[in-house]
Amino acid sequence: MSKITDVFFDLDHTLWDFDRNSGLAFIKIFERNNLSINYNEFLEVYSPINFQQWKWYREERITKAQLRYGRFKKTFDKMGISVTDDIIDKLSDDYIECLPENNHLFEGTIELLDYLSPRYKMHIITNGFHEVQTTKMHKSGLAPYFETMTSSESVGVKKPNEKIFHFAMDKAGVAADQSIMIGDTYEADIVGALKVGMDAICFNYHKLKLPQEIKVVDEITHLKSFL
Repeated sequence: MSKITDVFFDLDHTLWDFDRNSGLAFIKIFERNNLSINYNEFLEVYSPINFQQWKWYREERITKAQLRYGRFKKTFDKMGISVTDDIIDKLSDDYIECLPENNHLFEGTIELLDYLSPRYKMHIITNGFHEVQTTKMHKSGLAPYFETMTSSESVGVKKPNEKIFHFAMDKAGVAADQSIMIGDTYEADIVGALKVGMDAICFNYHKLKLPQEIKVVDEITHLKSFL
């Protein structure tokens, strides 16, 4: 780690507590649209569908518009709830609007960034939608800690595509052997970074079984033991 000068973070599920903030957004948009839907039952069905839809989005199998529509449509269909396309489109727009209004971070995030900021230059690489991620960064108080943010929409490809990592490093003005990537998604963040010569640490938020050779932390503050 002695050569590392720049630390690249994923945003959602790594620093920004997506599940908590997303749940609060759903409560608000259901109330706004007068939908009497059991929040917990909805999330139980929605979460795996959303996870699959994002995987397909990373793999270029669906578009942004298809992701935004499909995750709601498939959830309502599986729950046996009849909802018009107009309502789905409205919910999709409302969700994107409300999602950045709550900005809970994982416990210890600011403590970690305060520890790292005098030691490293820090950056964000995210597959999230550019306008939403920018708003999250500013409203959560994360923006001052980071020198650059690279979104998949700004590059035209998504992690784990090598191009987004090279773009981010070029933007930061740093070489791969001086860089480390930290994220929660093994395929997108860890495998993608390692393929371009970056080091990588997985924040194993999902508690998955990972290859033994992968550097792993279960809590975000445990990164201090590596950096």
